[in-house]
Amino acid sequence: MAKYLQVALNVPLNQTFTYLNIEPSGISRIGCRVEIKFGARKTKGCVVGEFENLPTDFQIEESKIRPITKVIDEKPLLTPELIELAFWVSKYYICAIGEAVSAMLPSAKRETDAGGFSFVDEISSEKAAVLSEEQEKAVKEILSPESKTNLHYLYGPTGTGKTEVFLQCAQKILDQKKGVIYLVPEIGLTQQVIEAVVKRFGQTAAVLHSGLTPSQKLSEYHRILNREARVVIGARSAVFAPVPDLGLIIIDEEHDGSYKSGSTPRYHARQVAMYRCKKQKIPLVMGSATPSVEAWYLMNKNTIARHTLSKRLAGGKMPQIKTVDLKNEPADTLCISRELEHEINRTLAEKKQTILFLNRRGFTHFYRCRSCGFELKCKNCSVSLTYHKTENRLRCHYCGWSTTPPQQCPQCGSLDAGYSGFGTEFIESEVKAKFPNAKIVRMDTDNLTKKGELQEKINAFKNNEYDIMLGTQMVAKGLNFPNLKLVGVILADTALHLPDFRSAERTFSLITQVAGRAGRFFPDGKVLVQTYSPEREPILFSVNNQTQKFYEMEINNRRMLNFPPFCRLVRLVFRAPTEKQAVEAAEGASSILRNELYALYNQKISPDFTQEQKNKVASTEILGPAECPLSKISGSFRWQLILKGQDITILQKAASGLFYNYSRPTDVYIETDVDPVNLL
Repeated sequence: MAKYLQVALNVPLNQTFTYLNIEPSGISRIGCRVEIKFGARKTKGCVVGEFENLPTDFQIEESKIRPITKVIDEKPLLTPELIELAFWVSKYYICAIGEAVSAMLPSAKRETDAGGFSFVDEISSEKAAVLSEEQEKAVKEILSPESKTNLHYLYGPTGTGKTEVFLQCAQKILDQKKGVIYLVPEIGLTQQVIEAVVKRFGQTAAVLHSGLTPSQKLSEYHRILNREARVVIGARSAVFAPVPDLGLIIIDEEHDGSYKSGSTPRYHARQVAMYRCKKQKIPLVMGSATPSVEAWYLMNKNTIARHTLSKRLAGGKMPQIKTVDLKNEPADTLCISRELEHEINRTLAEKKQTILFLNRRGFTHFYRCRSCGFELKCKNCSVSLTYHKTENRLRCHYCGWSTTPPQQCPQCGSLDAGYSGFGTEFIESEVKAKFPNAKIVRMDTDNLTKKGELQEKINAFKNNEYDIMLGTQMVAKGLNFPNLKLVGVILADTALHLPDFRSAERTFSLITQVAGRAGRFFPDGKVLVQTYSPEREPILFSVNNQTQKFYEMEINNRRMLNFPPFCRLVRLVFRAPTEKQAVEAAEGASSILRNELYALYNQKISPDFTQEQKNKVASTEILGPAECPLSKISGSFRWQLILKGQDITILQKAASGLFYNYSRPTDVYIETDVDPVNLL
């Protein structure tokens, strides 16, 4: 029985805390949550270590060590493997160990009777499909013990049967009495994949998602730990599921940005999955019709084994894709071009369905004065306000602040001021005016307010209760609609103008993914892509289905600019209530980082550095300080530094030296993002 417990708390301090074990028993408490007094308050922590005697260099007198108040869990919630993983996440993503552990744990104290998903019976109700030759070959190679790598990629257009390959790989792992983690992007948007997993595996599937209460999540954790659930499906945090005898991790739609956490710890589920699979010596299989540029590059280098699926299994062909140049359209056509209008009418006449896609919420894009150029921005954030017609308000999509629209320009008093651009609400009114007899459903985060409403609308569209669906990128994710014939991309240029090196990749991926929804079950699906820039490569290559050419171009561009995958990045964002504080913090941090790199180069930190490592330190760049493209959010001014170099460990050493040793002003907050996917 251990006398002392090493407890990790969800606080931004790079240390654990030692407490006295008041509930001695023969059981190890590692991985259990405990209740403790921390300062004057009661809080919870997780035991990450235990020992009989205090270390010789222990700083506190033994008499001052507080006892824990109570042990919350009878059995550990985190396995030793996950405790080790938490220490790795803490080191890799430069965050406190308690923050890493907290990301892995359900927060409830007791479990509920209701699990996370209701199952009718234990026997799977959907039989495995007969695989095509390509699929059979992929399953065999992914699970082959002779494989030269444990990293696999299932690449193929939408509709080529990637999900079935994943499910049959999972079944073979289950047959070996091992567990499976199956990651999907946001749960609400991948319901069909979840349904397929639950139908196939029945009671042995556990679904982890944000809709679960903490108590339900705790119940699911116990089902997983007790081996009642052997297939865990969920969004990014499910990568931490405590699956005993883990045998396989699957990442569906690997390119999706939602696999990267937007808050501390800013982990990427793909990176965590790679680490877990490497440590456990088990396969990781990823899949997408539009792999991330990094994944494509690693496939070309054979670091990741590529398995290609080329045939659409439902009989449908790849849809015919065409661009519509909006520069040639008369001004009064607004957001629906003449050609798109004609095609929608044809589709309606054939009793088939249409999806209209726009990556922009709200009624119109922004309020602008045509006389002086004034743009109405949020008072808390450096972004334009979006007009919402139904509530007649201008609203900020970052902090939620809203105001009534002005009657005249607030700057020059001109009456020649109004709204430019358009959003889903605007398109809805346009579509209703142009197609008065069509049944229309709009899907974006503004009009999906009730729990379960998204799934209701998806099911209704699937059952032909609507003719036209319009929405934001949630309609682009893996949804299958048997009667869908036409997809219209209202404005393909939206993401291209963002100041981010991934904007071309995102544009190509989005068009390709949306286009993949059309004509999956019959041969004459059609996609119309409206754009002001039909000659821009991401649009041109996605429309002409020139995937290889796009990746070649994008990889060459990244090589020339020395951006990932040819370098590694660590982004540091300094948030403060005044711009002066943010600038001073960023400048102070910049000089500390230069000193860290100088010390590293001169072997003052680590004497065993090789000459090659010294050269990598010398080539490491500090970009900035510079104002973030979104320079103000929720009242905080934002400045950033970007560390750029060949060796991630060098960047991490420099950044963690700053993070743990820099005593920043109390009202300045530093965000540390290792391998950022977004530079806005």
